[in-house]
Amino acid sequence: MAKRKRDNVPGAEPAEKKGSAKKPKAIKPRSAPIKLTSTDNVTIQIIAGSYDRVLHGITAFVKPTPANAVVTKPKAAKNGAPAAATKAEFADSFLFNAHTSSIRCLALSPPSVPVPGQTQKILLATGSTDERINLYNLSVHPPSMRSAEDQQGLSALTPRPVLENPRNRELGTLLHHSSNITRLAFPNRSKLMSASEDSTVAVTRTRDWALLHTFKCPVPKPQGRPSGDTAPMGGGPSGVNDFAVHPSSKIMITVARGERSMRLWNLETGKKARVLNFDRDALAEIGEGKHSTGEARRIVWGAADGEEEFAVGFDRDILVFGMDCLVKCRVMRDTKTKIHEFCYITTDSEGDESVLAASTEDGRVLFFSTDKDNITKPGVAEGKKASSRAWRGGAGVETRIKDFTVLPVEDEQGQMSWFIVTGSSDGKIRLWRLEASDLRSTGDKGRQVGKLLGTYETQNRITCVEAYVMIPRPEGAEDSEFEFEESEGDDSDDDSD
Repeated sequence: MAKRKRDNVPGAEPAEKKGSAKKPKAIKPRSAPIKLTSTDNVTIQIIAGSYDRVLHGITAFVKPTPANAVVTKPKAAKNGAPAAATKAEFADSFLFNAHTSSIRCLALSPPSVPVPGQTQKILLATGSTDERINLYNLSVHPPSMRSAEDQQGLSALTPRPVLENPRNRELGTLLHHSSNITRLAFPNRSKLMSASEDSTVAVTRTRDWALLHTFKCPVPKPQGRPSGDTAPMGGGPSGVNDFAVHPSSKIMITVARGERSMRLWNLETGKKARVLNFDRDALAEIGEGKHSTGEARRIVWGAADGEEEFAVGFDRDILVFGMDCLVKCRVMRDTKTKIHEFCYITTDSEGDESVLAASTEDGRVLFFSTDKDNITKPGVAEGKKASSRAWRGGAGVETRIKDFTVLPVEDEQGQMSWFIVTGSSDGKIRLWRLEASDLRSTGDKGRQVGKLLGTYETQNRITCVEAYVMIPRPEGAEDSEFEFEESEGDDSDDDSD
């Protein structure tokens, strides 16, 4: 039997040379931005988990301004007071102890397929250090006016408005992991993928919640006991930190604890494809070994220059790789602050261009461009220890931003903008509005971007955040008894797994 091939990631030459290979084209994004007009009121459902086991459901109401509107000084009202600026209003939709220990991660599925006469639904999965995955069914539509009127008396008795959605309900719990849950994701409506510190990635079918397949990552051999290690005697740090499924749903990349490498998996065969080691020079440049152990903590897929790429996050920096698995650039200006979460923000409707956004320990959300024209110096892939970056600026708060999520919207002129929901360790949920013009200018790299619409105090230490823009309820629509209809096209293909 042939031995498994092991490659070094950022070497001068790729492992295999092929003739005139075409450049891979970026795959279009799955979800298009929500289309809005300048007079539309936006309702956003926010879900936040916390160290204190509490799951928060918050409904935010925003009346957006046009993306191309000219910002002027507020005019005085008739009584001499300044006119009120555009702000967000918040209401509690649910609040309860969802787990017996801290909530580590959240995941939202795409909405169900619209069916005439029925409302749409979305699935919520929560993962915790109690080894459980809780499942919930959420409505994509805001509560009806009748439901809001019935809850006016309850809101009068509470310090904050309450707006429960009677269509939200709990579905059950998954118990197929034997350790802490580290990451959850819905690659499509019919599958839930979960990673755990038991060194496995599980694939579950949402139609009947059957466990279809388990990817087993090897447990690294113990090599001493680093400070702060909680592994049992005779063992070492283990578990999957994160995974990222390619938009084609054919390959997956995982990064694990105690390893200075990433693993490629073939999702069609369910087997390991390759192990790619991180280069020592690249790890030394970003401060690994000095501040951390060299293991990757997060990984996401993206696109730049019309080509696909993926970003691998470490303790204090992010390395961007091309599809040839060579380092394209690093993004942080220094390694003085930790990185908690990052993702790609698509900046065009075609999905070919994007910006990398990252939240930090010092309370900023930074925006980077990984286009070739914006990379200032050659990276490690070309044999030089240079810091390749293009900093776009950020929106700062006083404490660390543990997690954030981005919601794209589009106005009637086709101009894109984004709502950004951030969760901080001080217990505050902040809602921002980011315009396309904020991401175009690269001259002023320290410029503050984004507009703060509102702040919500949860009084709990936030660990993870998810959100989605709610859509109006169709006239005469009734709720279906099933979360997802069996007639959806995804199930016929996925049952073969």
